[in-house]
Amino acid sequence: MDYGLQRYDVTGLNIVSSGTTGKPKRIHRSPDNLKACNKVAIEAQMIAEDSRIYTCTAMNHAGGLLLQTLPAYTIGCDIHITKFNPYKFLKEFNHYTHTFLTPKMCQMVMMTKGWQTADLTGKIIAMGSDPILSTEIEAFIKKGATVIANWGMSEIGPNAIQKVFRPGDEINFTGTILGDTEYCETKITNGQLFVKGDICIYDDWMATEDMVYNINGTYYYMGRKSVAEGMLEYYERH
Repeated sequence: MDYGLQRYDVTGLNIVSSGTTGKPKRIHRSPDNLKACNKVAIEAQMIAEDSRIYTCTAMNHAGGLLLQTLPAYTIGCDIHITKFNPYKFLKEFNHYTHTFLTPKMCQMVMMTKGWQTADLTGKIIAMGSDPILSTEIEAFIKKGATVIANWGMSEIGPNAIQKVFRPGDEINFTGTILGDTEYCETKITNGQLFVKGDICIYDDWMATEDMVYNINGTYYYMGRKSVAEGMLEYYERH
């Protein structure tokens, strides 16, 4: 099953938003947009021709299809696509170099018996889709992995903002991190993150609905605009 990859450069590809930040919707990525996204993903995640990709997230979402799988496909990498199983993950991923996990998946892997003796030296693990806290990052780099905290949306990215954590790095942040390296134009207006660039499906600035702040060049996440407005409205009424 090729998931439409063979003709992506002619017809583009469709993905479905995960629904974690709103109602799920169908998003079309054009060939030019995918080309720009692939270039960024390969550079940002250090994907090379000899990389081996372990995809265990949904292939109809950006994280499963666009983050590593499609970029790796374009340069001829070995790719294994499977359903996530926390009990099999460490044994199977041992034969690969790159994967993508949500923080919840990381937590499940950390609860398995094999985690105690796990050695992830040389592995590159991207994390995203849900809020990324320091807990999972610290746990995985202590096992030898390079962790890429990644922020993107169904409409932009999947590598839009990220930060790379390597073994031995000190984790000194609290809250939810987006990253310190941008692969698109960004601006904050009234606390809301706006993005623009070739990796976005829109030509003009896109309002992400994500409320963020920037400290010394690193973006952090505060929550969704709709949630914040709802809370403000609630307190104003009470």
